[in-house]
Amino acid sequence: MLLSGKAGRPPPLNLTHQAPPWRAEYKGQVNLHVFEDWCGGAVGHLRRNLHFPLFPHTRTIVKKLAVSPKWKNYGLRIFGFIHPARDGDVQFSVASDDNSEFWLSPNESPAGAQLVAFVGKTGSEWTAPGEFTKFSSQVSKPRRLMASRRYYFELLHKQDDRGSDHVEVGWRAFLPGLKFQVIGSAHLSLYTDESALKMDHVAHVPQSPASHVGGRLPQEEPRADMLRPDPRDTFFLTPRLQPASLENVLEPCAYAPTYVVKDFPIARYQGLQFVYLSFVYPNDHTRLTHMETDNKCFYRESPLYLERFGFYKYMKMDKEEGEEDEQVQHRAFLFLNPDDFLDDEDEGELLDSLEPTQAALAQSSTRPFGLARAAPTEAPTEAGTTPALPTPPSPRHQPTPRRSRALSWAARARAPRPLPLFLGRAPPPRVAARQPPPKVYVTRVRPGLRVSTRALAPLSPRGPPWSPFPGVFLRRRPLPRVQLRAPPRPPQSRSRRTGGSQATELRPPARAQATQGSREDQAHLLELTATNADLNSSSETGPVTSFLSLSQVSRPQLPGEGEEEEEEEEEEDGAPGEEALSEDSEEAAGPALSRWREDAIDWQRTFSVGAVDFELLRSDWNDLRCNVSGNLQLPEAEAVDVVAQYMERLNARHGGRYVLLRIVNVEKRRDSARGSRFLLELELQERGGGRLRLSEYVFLRLPGARTGDADGDGESPEPVPTASTRPDGRPGLCRPLRLAWRQDVMVHFIVPVKNQARWVAQFLADMALLHAHTGDSHFSVILVDFESEDMDVEQALRAARLPRYQYLRRTGNFERSAGLQAGVDAVEDASSIVFLCDLHIHFPANILDGIRKHCVEGKLAFAPVVMRLACGSSPGDPHGYWEVNGFGLFGIYKSDFERVGGMNTEEFRDQWGGEDWELLDRVLQAGLEVERLRLRNFYHHYHSRRGMWGAQRGAHSRKGSRTEGP
Repeated sequence: MLLSGKAGRPPPLNLTHQAPPWRAEYKGQVNLHVFEDWCGGAVGHLRRNLHFPLFPHTRTIVKKLAVSPKWKNYGLRIFGFIHPARDGDVQFSVASDDNSEFWLSPNESPAGAQLVAFVGKTGSEWTAPGEFTKFSSQVSKPRRLMASRRYYFELLHKQDDRGSDHVEVGWRAFLPGLKFQVIGSAHLSLYTDESALKMDHVAHVPQSPASHVGGRLPQEEPRADMLRPDPRDTFFLTPRLQPASLENVLEPCAYAPTYVVKDFPIARYQGLQFVYLSFVYPNDHTRLTHMETDNKCFYRESPLYLERFGFYKYMKMDKEEGEEDEQVQHRAFLFLNPDDFLDDEDEGELLDSLEPTQAALAQSSTRPFGLARAAPTEAPTEAGTTPALPTPPSPRHQPTPRRSRALSWAARARAPRPLPLFLGRAPPPRVAARQPPPKVYVTRVRPGLRVSTRALAPLSPRGPPWSPFPGVFLRRRPLPRVQLRAPPRPPQSRSRRTGGSQATELRPPARAQATQGSREDQAHLLELTATNADLNSSSETGPVTSFLSLSQVSRPQLPGEGEEEEEEEEEEDGAPGEEALSEDSEEAAGPALSRWREDAIDWQRTFSVGAVDFELLRSDWNDLRCNVSGNLQLPEAEAVDVVAQYMERLNARHGGRYVLLRIVNVEKRRDSARGSRFLLELELQERGGGRLRLSEYVFLRLPGARTGDADGDGESPEPVPTASTRPDGRPGLCRPLRLAWRQDVMVHFIVPVKNQARWVAQFLADMALLHAHTGDSHFSVILVDFESEDMDVEQALRAARLPRYQYLRRTGNFERSAGLQAGVDAVEDASSIVFLCDLHIHFPANILDGIRKHCVEGKLAFAPVVMRLACGSSPGDPHGYWEVNGFGLFGIYKSDFERVGGMNTEEFRDQWGGEDWELLDRVLQAGLEVERLRLRNFYHHYHSRRGMWGAQRGAHSRKGSRTEGP
C-alpha cells in the first residue's frame, strides 16, 4: 500500500470462487510458491510480506505434502486438490518447524477454505518431524469426504533462521488406533499448470481466506511515532497561495551561503563532509524511538558506557533526613554544554580503566575511585566567571571542604568547588589520615570456592606479593567498602543500596561446641581480621558486585573442617531453644562465612532531575554514525518569531486579508556567517475565502553580513536593503533571489531494471496509486530495461494507469549508472526534475511535493534519506534504520545534471555502489546545495541480492520452476 498507517476498514476480499479447468495430467503433484529472504517464524509474518500471495520468489511443484528445503528465512504456500481414496470421516494433522497452517475447503472452491489445523501462532512453536500430536491444534476434527470429489487445500509454512526446517501433513481414517500418514502423490493434484507463465502473470493464483492480501486488519495502535497522522502528509492537497501575490511582501536580497563549496577542490567521496542537515519544526517524529532499545546512538554516551552504567549520571539522589551535609555522593550530572562531554578517544580510554565500583552509583568513598590522576575539566560557570582549575591533592594538603550539590556548578570567590564526576571523573578528594591496606575485590565468586594453604602467606603485611586468584583483582588504591551482613537493628531510610554507613566487625559464628583445631582457626581468623580492621566498613556498591572478607577468599580448608562445620550447623538448627532467636540476634552473633548478604532496597529513595533536551547537543553536520536519530528539531521560539515577522509583513501588504491558522512546517538551513534560510509552510484563512497554503523560502540575514556574489558569474551583488534590518538591530527577513520552487514542474522517475518482475509490478502499482490519490499528472515513469526475461516490462507499463511513461530497452549486463544516464537523456525538457530512483521504494503520498519544494534550478538538489526496513519488517510496522550514507535517491533539475557532467558511466561499468558519492562530489563542486532530510513514511523494502539481476541460482533452480531475483 502506498499510504502506510492509514486508518479505516480493510479493502474487501477478492476471493477466487471458481477454480480453473482441471485435467487428468495434473495428478501426482501440487503447486508450491516460495517467498524467500523474509524473517520470522509465524505465518502472520508471511502474510505481512509485500508480495504475498501473488508474487512469490519461486514457482515450482512438489509431489507429496512433506517438504524440507534445508534453508532459512522463507515461507511456503502449497496448494492444490486432495482426492480421497474412499468415503468416510478423515482427520488431518500438520507438523512443522516453525509455524504452519492447513486450510481445507468443503469443495473445490478456494473461497470456501477453512482453517482445520495449525502449529502455533507466535513463531516460537515447533514440532519434530512426524510429531503429529504435540499440540491440540495440530489435529483437526473429523471431516466427511467423498472419493468422487476433489477438495481444495492450502498449506502455509514459515521458517526462520533456526531449527530443522520441515512441514508435513498427515491424515487417517477416524478409527481407533490408526496413525497419521503423510499424504502422498496418489491423492494430490495441481491447481493449475504454471510452467509456461511469466512471473507477472498472476490472474491464475488462487486467493482464499488463508492468503488474500486484503484479509489483514490494520494495527489499532502504531508502534512507530512516524505512523501517526501529521498535517505534513496531506498539506499538499490544500490550494497554494500564488507566489505572484507574495513577491512584494519582503524586500529582495542576494542568496549566497558561505558553506557552498563551488570550485573548491575536494578529494574523492569527500562531499559527504560538506552536506549539512536542516532543522525542522514542529516535530515530525522521524526519530526512530522504537528502535532505540537496541541502538542508543542518539545519546552522546557510548554503548559500552550505557551498558555498564546506564543513565544514572543524569540523576541527583535526594539527601534523606539526618544525612550529613558534608557527605557528597560521587554522582555525575548532565551539563548541556558540549565541552563537558569527553571525546570518543578520551571516553574509550576512560572506560578501559573504569571498574564496576567506579560507577556513578558509588557514594561516600574516602578516596577517589575513578582514574588515578583524572585530568580536571573546566565546568560551566555562572555570570561568566571561570574558576581556577583544581590541582591534584597531596597528603600535605588540607581536606577540601565539601558543599551542597547543584545541577550547575559555579565558582566561589573564597574556595574552589570540586568539579562534578562526569563520565567517571571525580572531584578533588579528602586525603585520609593513613593509607588503608590493599583489598581483595571479588567479581563473581562461586559459593564453596576454596584455595590452597599457600594463600595464607600473602596475608601477612610483610609477605611477598601474591598472584591473583581466578576472579580476584588486586588494587593498591582502596576500593569502596561494604558490610557483608545487615546491622543488628533495621537501618534507617538511606539513599544507599547497602544500608547504613557504620562498619561491622567480622567475627566467626559462635558455636557452643567446637574442636580445638576450629578454635585455633577462629583465633587466627580474628587476628587477621584485626590486622585489616577497616576492610568491611559500609559503602555503596553496584548491585552486580560483591565483596568478601579476606578469610573467605584465602583461608584454607583444614582436613575435616567442611564436614565438621556442616554437622555443627545441623546441630545449631536442631538445638532446642534456637527457634526463639530472631533474625536480628543471628546477625548480631556474627556473619556466616558461607553466606551472602542481599542488597537492601530503598523503595523511598527519590531524586532530582532537570529537563534535558538532547537536541541541543546535535550538530547540523551530516551525522554518519547514528542511523536512528531523526531530523534536527528547530526551537519553537525561533520558528514562531520568524513566522510572526512574516505574517506582520504579509498583513501589512494585503491589509489583514489572511489569518494564520497553524504552522504546518518550518525548515531552517543555518549559515552562521550570513544568516539562515527558512522554508515556511503555513495554513492561512483568507478573508471571505477558503483555506490556503503558503509555502515560500525566506532569508533571515544577520545585521552587517556581506552577501558576496550570489551566483559567482561576475554579476554585482545585490545591495543590502534597509528594510531587512529591524529597528531593534535584530535580523530581518528578506526574499532570496532565484530561490523559488515551482509547483507544476514535471518530475521524471528514472529506474533501471532487470529480471525484477514482482518489484516492477509493485513499483508500477504504487505509481498508479500515487496518481489516483494526488490527482497529480505532472510526473512520468521511465523504466530502462536490461532484457528482462521474467516479464514483459513494456506491456506492464502500458497496462499501468500512469499519466506518462517511457520504456527504454538496453542490451548487455545490468549497469545502474548507464541505465540512469540513458533515462536522463530521454528527457527533453531541461527545466524539469529528474529523480534517480530505486525499484524497491515505498513512497509517501507527498513525495512529488517534497521533491519539487527542495529542488530549485541552479540552487538546490534534493537527496532524501530513506528508511531501510529490516528483514520481516513492513511499512505498517517499520523496523530498521535511516540510510544516512546513501545518496542513490537523488532529485535534480536536468539542466544542473548536465552541467555537472551526468553519471560516471566509464568508471562504474558492470557494477553499482559508490556512483552516488561520486556524483555528489561534482554536484557540490558546481555550487549547488544538497538538501538532506528524512522523509516520513519513505521506506526501502528489505531484499537480498541473492539471485539478483538474473544470476544463476545453483541447486535451488530446478527444471519446471520459474524464479526471479529478489
